[in-house]
Amino acid sequence: MRTVTLLGSTGSIGTQAIEIIRARPELFRVRALAAGGRDVALLARQAVELAVERVVVADESRLPMLREALDEARSAAGAAGPPPEVAAGEPAVTELAGEPVDVVLNGITGSIGLRPTLAALAAGSTLALANKESLIIGGPLVQRAAAPGQIVPVDSEHSAIAQCLRGGREAEVRRLVLTASGGPFRGRSRAELEHVTPQQALRHPNFAMGTVITTNSATLVNKGLEVIEAHLLFGVPFDAIDVVVHPQQQIHSMVEFHDGSTIAQMGPPRMLVPIALGLSWPDRLHDVDTPCDWSKASTWEFAPLDEDAFPAVRLAQQVGRAGGTSPAVYNAANEEAVAAFHAGRLTFGGIVDLVARVVDEHGGGPAGQVEDVLAADSWARERAREFLPG
Repeated sequence: MRTVTLLGSTGSIGTQAIEIIRARPELFRVRALAAGGRDVALLARQAVELAVERVVVADESRLPMLREALDEARSAAGAAGPPPEVAAGEPAVTELAGEPVDVVLNGITGSIGLRPTLAALAAGSTLALANKESLIIGGPLVQRAAAPGQIVPVDSEHSAIAQCLRGGREAEVRRLVLTASGGPFRGRSRAELEHVTPQQALRHPNFAMGTVITTNSATLVNKGLEVIEAHLLFGVPFDAIDVVVHPQQQIHSMVEFHDGSTIAQMGPPRMLVPIALGLSWPDRLHDVDTPCDWSKASTWEFAPLDEDAFPAVRLAQQVGRAGGTSPAVYNAANEEAVAAFHAGRLTFGGIVDLVARVVDEHGGGPAGQVEDVLAADSWARERAREFLPG
């Protein structure tokens, strides 16, 4: 049986992980949960159902509500025994991540996931990483902290690549091919994208996600982040990482080998298999999801990325090559730009333009310590806000 800590338990990744764990109580035991605090009632119900030892809420102001919700959930369930220990604040989340367990699933969104990522690695736990930002902005910090094989990617694209890499040796790899749905605006020109509304940007064709991630999928900033993540996870140079648009998202990514063969990982456009593999790697669980139905006719499309309409990937490759604190600046400036877009202060096309402007002004810097990364993050957010019109 594997012991598990879930960070971000009330989000999409966390709730699906609990769905997987719930069906396999003989394989997993959840020791602790952490969440931001927007849904303390759900967090409390999860804690009672899973009989966890500790619960942490990142937002300290939500601690009294969590205590009340836990009392109500325990009463409704007729729970016996001592209640879980509770704590609040981002330092408490990091402390929780640093308590040794078999697997820490980091499903936190944003740069606040960096310290928990480093804490889990320092504790020797396997890190099932859904919080791509911590690897992207932490870069060499995270790489130095991780033992070989200690990080298991949970992003569907990187999980797919990890699975495909089982089919050959590292020296045999020619390139990685990340697939992208193209988002809701696939096929539109740059000029046509100028009038996109926030409501339109949140209509992802295949997934229901949060505001930032869904908008990032529409701008393809998310794919740019994934290119940097692939470079850091698998040690493949940026010149050997490509992006191809595949609207059906049945193929999650591919690995091309030097002999000309390509191995692809395919399945429904859902996250259940990557999450399950994050928990059970290198083993596969039975009946996690429904495989492709080959008895039904279907057509899958592939197209090159339009870098004029969607320049985010090219910009990400630029900051990835620069390294240091540049990826942190890219990520932070984008989060500010997305917030401004949804507040009506920036056009859709202006999101990546603003990120590029902040990245250009930054000019790079070393990322030797966590403080260097977080300082660059703060600088980029402030500078992005200063560039906003009005």
